[in-house]
Amino acid sequence: MIQTVIFDMDGVIVDTEPVHRYAYFQHYKELGIEVTEDVYTTFTGLSTRNTYQKLKDAFSLNGEVEDYILRKRALFNDAFDTKGDLELLEGVENLIKDFHQNGMQLILASSASKVTIDRVFTRFNLHTYFTHIVSGEDFPQSKPDPAIFLHAASLSIAPKENCIVIEDSTNGVKAAKAAGIYCVGYNSVHSKNQNLDLADKVISHFDELNFAAVAQF
Repeated sequence: MIQTVIFDMDGVIVDTEPVHRYAYFQHYKELGIEVTEDVYTTFTGLSTRNTYQKLKDAFSLNGEVEDYILRKRALFNDAFDTKGDLELLEGVENLIKDFHQNGMQLILASSASKVTIDRVFTRFNLHTYFTHIVSGEDFPQSKPDPAIFLHAASLSIAPKENCIVIEDSTNGVKAAKAAGIYCVGYNSVHSKNQNLDLADKVISHFDELNFAAVAQF
């Protein structure tokens, strides 16, 4: 019986991707580099640190990764505060409340920074529903490395065999499966060109899930 649900955040709980995209591409202009759509897509699910390490290697950038992170974060924060139409993804708030009211443990495991996670959770009053928040900035390797999900599962009230992960990215699904955890792939209209074939179950809307169904996975 499933006792713990591990959520990704971007593309699953909230669509901050347009804000991240704006911040990244503004920064690319400042750095004088041209990142193609195909290359940008491969960054989905990676931490900001690992994204900039890849960019630094690919474009032979001379700056420090930490400085790049701080600049991108400043661009993101400015855009986040001015974007009035930022909302939780359709159906996810009801699903979170359904899980919580029925005693399901909820853990967040997101590649986003702690600062970004806190901004989202504070804006949408989500802290009360989650027992733990795990940020990708605490791990040297990003998804598809399974470390973030293995750590999240270690915080569960149950063995990882009694956990599921909800993910929307190729890298996230790979990470969940590498961790040996049942994975629900969310085929989000906001996450383009992602391969969810490795997921145990694929959904297109959160009304396809509820506590009673998930508990029996």
